[in-house]
Amino acid sequence: MADTTSEYFSAALTLTPAEAEHFDLAFTAVTQPCPWPKAYGGDLVAQAAAAAMRSVGDGKTLHSMHSYFMRPAEIGEKVRYEVELLRDGRGYATRQVRGYQNGRPLYVCLANFAAGEPGASYQGELPDWLSAAGLPGPETLPSSAAWLTDRTGGTMTEVSKAYWSSGRSFDMRHAPGPVYLTVEGERLPHQAVWVRPFDGLRTVDGLTDAQRDTAALAYVCDYTILEPVLRVLDLPWATEGLVTASLDHAMWFHRAPRPGTADGWLLYAQQAVAAEAGRGLAAGRFFTPDGAHLATVVQEGMIRAPRGGDR
Repeated sequence: MADTTSEYFSAALTLTPAEAEHFDLAFTAVTQPCPWPKAYGGDLVAQAAAAAMRSVGDGKTLHSMHSYFMRPAEIGEKVRYEVELLRDGRGYATRQVRGYQNGRPLYVCLANFAAGEPGASYQGELPDWLSAAGLPGPETLPSSAAWLTDRTGGTMTEVSKAYWSSGRSFDMRHAPGPVYLTVEGERLPHQAVWVRPFDGLRTVDGLTDAQRDTAALAYVCDYTILEPVLRVLDLPWATEGLVTASLDHAMWFHRAPRPGTADGWLLYAQQAVAAEAGRGLAAGRFFTPDGAHLATVVQEGMIRAPRGGDR
């Protein structure tokens, strides 16, 4: 698969209908390549979102997902998603999705859909820390590939460097700088990441373009959501002995991206909430460049760091 394209994302969202074994509907999907021992958690979230969306008729859109990651997924292997049709009402619908690999459950989520209705609108402003600091535009910031050029250290290999640079379907540009090898400057509990697919998102069988764009937010959100916690703890990704894993994940979709929005830059503003007992919690919000608040993410992850004397 070619570098610097969004093909990995498209491949992740490619679902194959299967015979249901546990619930009402079933699909299979394949986790995508990455240089770690386990598959990327965003594969599971986006694939489950796609499976749930394919089970709901026209007129209702996904407005929230609540997920648990129970076991690591094997890379490049099929995951079987079983969808339970819990409720279909006039205004709302609810689905449970369970992911199985090698016969064992590894992921579960509840997804809720709404028909929508007339009502007042409100959205918060950009976070104070972001407004006060002033935000560099994405074109003024280095891409991951540019930042990693001629840099090395810790556990960063040429394979992992290539993955961070071009293997994730999305261009990601950090302010302040990324935490791949070091934490630059102050140990701040927040960061902003501009994200954009490397090229236009492709049509995905079984999904409308609007559903695909919703799944794109679910897919890309997991790559960097724990980074504010790593940043404040002074734990770059390449720290020897660092192990992280997604534990649970919640996401709310407030506004559907306008057609074409997901092909351009989106701002992902992230804040560390807590870190204790080997776990970290972070929250993030997606904004369009003109300030429309599209979605909110909260995720807890395992952060198994080397002890002080080991660093």
